[in-house]
Amino acid sequence: MNVMNTAQPSTVSFSELAPQSPLLVPPPPSTRASGARKAKPETPWVTPPTSEVWGVPFHALTMSESLDAIERWVERGVPGYAITANLNYAMLCDRDPRLKELTRKAALVLCDGMPIYWRSRWNACKLPERVAGSDLIYRLAERCAEKGLSIYFYGAAEGIAQRTAEKLTELYPRLRVAGWQSPPFGATSVEEMQQSLDHIRQAKPDILLVALGQPKGEYWIQYHYRSLNVPLSIQVGASFDFVAGVWQRAPLFFQRTGLEWLYRACSDPKRLVPRYAKNIAFLVKALRRDGIELLSDPPASQVPPHSQSLQGISSTNRKS
Repeated sequence: MNVMNTAQPSTVSFSELAPQSPLLVPPPPSTRASGARKAKPETPWVTPPTSEVWGVPFHALTMSESLDAIERWVERGVPGYAITANLNYAMLCDRDPRLKELTRKAALVLCDGMPIYWRSRWNACKLPERVAGSDLIYRLAERCAEKGLSIYFYGAAEGIAQRTAEKLTELYPRLRVAGWQSPPFGATSVEEMQQSLDHIRQAKPDILLVALGQPKGEYWIQYHYRSLNVPLSIQVGASFDFVAGVWQRAPLFFQRTGLEWLYRACSDPKRLVPRYAKNIAFLVKALRRDGIELLSDPPASQVPPHSQSLQGISSTNRKS
């Protein structure tokens, strides 16, 4: 696996930096992160309020608040990771205790699914809105361009990370791209993996966006985020494919009504129909479980006042 020399003349354009391998591409000289990162471990971090839905602790943040939280975490300079979790991810956590534990240790867990958002309305702490990874990637690129933060793009099929970086720099010219990689889907040698990781370390990005799918991306981040020393790594699922134009986002009607899965299933039925069938089965099971728990142990606020008084009288009589 070859790595291009990053010492390119300043006149080289972004489009001329074609990779010598499909895996590693250096950033253009004008946007490459430079200098050592100034860690600020003393910067206080206040954990946002959480709303637990089907065993996953989602942070109750709007899109704007999520961007603010990401920026604050990056300022600390302490390696951490964030997860954009949807219904499929909740199902995977329900089946895999290790994934659930990994999720509980994340700096941020953002709600990327309308079923999650709707279910949180039953909780005392309600999620304010859906923070979709496919929307977050645009807003994050815009915020990074404003604040001078750099992004490294890792994952997706060959060439997709590059196209994602190019598309976002077209939209936000001041965005600093630290680099990109599209790793092969097959097994790689130890040397290739080490070279891949070294490329990220040398780029010194402020944020690492990972698009390896669920739960592969989350496990990859957990295994490497400390050694990479990137302030924040974020698993963004299929977001690269949407930005690069491989897949089209569903119309707003489908997004707002929680039917985006149906639109996507029709576009790629062979791959997505089996997955969504499992998601629906999990959803039915989870809602049934919620209903049983609600009926067997209703919140105090749902018990009529006169019933609470009668319970108190009965308790007093038993004591006497």
